[in-house]
Amino acid sequence: MAGNILKKEEFRTLSDFRYQLRSFIRFSEDITDRFGVTNLQYLLLLHVKGFKNREWATIGELAERLQTHHNGVVSLASRCEKLGLIYRQRGTADKREVQIYLTPEGNKLVTKIAGLHRDELLSLQGKFRIPGRQSLGSKS
Repeated sequence: MAGNILKKEEFRTLSDFRYQLRSFIRFSEDITDRFGVTNLQYLLLLHVKGFKNREWATIGELAERLQTHHNGVVSLASRCEKLGLIYRQRGTADKREVQIYLTPEGNKLVTKIAGLHRDELLSLQGKFRIPGRQSLGSKS
């Protein structure tokens, strides 16, 4: 891969993608701030709400989804718990496991904020296509 030389158009595409990505993150930071939570607090709520096939997630699972360390998620969960957005429960099968659930207030908040994010993402549809190419780095 290191031997591949990028064309000017590919640099522009990567630059545009990073710009759009950063713009979306900035949008998210502004929205979450308006609702009185940090972006990480919102992401924790989102990952609990969006966890596949159940209404809770473990600290370890959230650490993976947030791409951070276990102890950082424990602190983040504590802050969310103090705000009344989540509650913790010991695992039924494994008592060492801590399951994170949304409170009704946390559910209401994540639903509002996620709706705004969805609308913003819909407005970005089609902005990441590369003219004349299937995907970045593909041969055409």
